[in-house]
Amino acid sequence: QVQLTESGGGLVQAGGSLRLSCAASGLAFRNYHIAWFRQAAGKEREFVGVSSRPGSGGREYYAESLKGRFTVSRDIAKQMVFLQMNSLKPEDTGIYYCASSTVALSGIRESAMYRVWGQGTQVTVSS
Repeated sequence: QVQLTESGGGLVQAGGSLRLSCAASGLAFRNYHIAWFRQAAGKEREFVGVSSRPGSGGREYYAESLKGRFTVSRDIAKQMVFLQMNSLKPEDTGIYYCASSTVALSGIRESAMYRVWGQGTQVTVSS
């Protein structure tokens, strides 16, 4: 059974940092892109960043608006993907999800291309 489990969310003041973790089990980790999405209350889920699978180049891709503040990294041995979030803003508040996919790189930012999702972790940034 494929399972993704997020952790590391919480309450932080604006300007602070958080590191989210996504632990994967039940899948051939190296064969999957692992992405982060987020959803604020009353808004649609949006792409945050992704660690592409090694076979597709192993690069990270980000939402343009988040480049420079957010960093995605992968630990293959631990089967984990991390999201380091710096200089957090109140508008970063939301539920953060990790998800897995084998989609072609052209679809890597599309939530519909991801089949397995974690339960999400809440991030709240206070002003």
